[in-house]
Amino acid sequence: MKLFSPTPPLTRLAWRLSLALATLAPAAQAALAKGPKDPYLDAEVLVRLHSTAGLGPLLAKHQLTLVRQSGARPIYRLGLAPGDSVGAKVKALALEPEVIAAEANVRPRAPEARKNAVWAIGSEVEYRAQWAPAAMRLPAAQRITQGAGIRVAVLDTGVDLTHPALAGKLLPGRDFVDGDDDPREEGDRTNAGFGHGTHVAGLVALAAPAAQIVPIRVLDAEGRGDVWMLADALAYAVDPDGDPATDDGAHVVNMSLGTLDRTRILDAVMTLSACAIPAPGPSPDTDYTDAGYDGDKARCAAAGGAVIIASAGNEGRSDVKEYPAAEGVYGLLPVGASAADHRLADFSNRGSWVDVAAPGDHITSTVPGGQYGTWSGTSMASPLAAGVAALVRARSPKLRPVDVTKRLEKSGAALCGATQIVQVDALAAVKNQQAPDLSCL
Repeated sequence: MKLFSPTPPLTRLAWRLSLALATLAPAAQAALAKGPKDPYLDAEVLVRLHSTAGLGPLLAKHQLTLVRQSGARPIYRLGLAPGDSVGAKVKALALEPEVIAAEANVRPRAPEARKNAVWAIGSEVEYRAQWAPAAMRLPAAQRITQGAGIRVAVLDTGVDLTHPALAGKLLPGRDFVDGDDDPREEGDRTNAGFGHGTHVAGLVALAAPAAQIVPIRVLDAEGRGDVWMLADALAYAVDPDGDPATDDGAHVVNMSLGTLDRTRILDAVMTLSACAIPAPGPSPDTDYTDAGYDGDKARCAAAGGAVIIASAGNEGRSDVKEYPAAEGVYGLLPVGASAADHRLADFSNRGSWVDVAAPGDHITSTVPGGQYGTWSGTSMASPLAAGVAALVRARSPKLRPVDVTKRLEKSGAALCGATQIVQVDALAAVKNQQAPDLSCL
């Protein structure tokens, strides 16, 4: 099984997901008829139902088989009968009253494979002395808190588990690509996505040096994957042992990856992970009344949800939304990238759905083999913001995820140039103050 692509330096995010709901507008129905835009697993579909009781009749009517269930939730990965078309089955399922969402399980190619983007060699000196920490006032914030007691899950290509800069900072994780407990990076520099997860983990460690990092491998060495495993991994990140009574989940989740199309399956799992479960309303998406969600509700009542930080993407445009960053879930923060001149980086996405940025241009961090590399992209900005979120959670542990994201937004410093996006300011966020103005030339 493969998982989907990270946001690489200066490259397009390419994996696109098919979406079908019974309540879709005509224009959306027309778009659905065209089917998924990227490769997908041609013998299965993903569905979310109103109730677990609806599964049996649905399987019988549509000649489906159960492949996996998301815990006890009415969210399923279903196998098709031989010869069935994924596109046709998704459209048929979308018309069923019991179905909230039906989607193809897409298998995209990594954008690095298309653009052959790689990191440049860096050094430990550059890692420790680069421009980003000072720009975010991290040293001053770290004199107040370094994130002790906070767990940050990194959903990516895995991590170099023996890198000296990460020594003592890594907790046991999970590999959802190979289905084992060894989430180390695999491959080498000939592989498109190699090094991405280690680079991201190093930036979390740079921002929150006392926080613990949970490495979760959801991308292979080529940066490929599927939606089901990402949703599965996110659910694991917030409750690794499956017992909502134990406090073992991530307080912050970083996802430096994305798609150009929304997926309501992932939307639902993110909502549950951030404990942003809405009251039932007219939209079927708000229905979390099934008993299969009781474990999530118990976890939320006991420990609260995770702050989810996601990269906004590298299209350099305001008319393109990247998901999951643009899902709009409470407790989710989309992060763009800034440059050393206190302006939004040219490659960073922008627009009304992106409120904050963090340094993302020419950023040095850890890469496999105990080495260091320099990369550019919103994938680098996201873990720096995630590290600041860890500092805030350590300083103010009773804050809800949505309160943490609002803190980072309201305390930020306005970037230079024609933008409403603010740069994350670690000191202001930790102290709950307004950041001073940046120096603009």
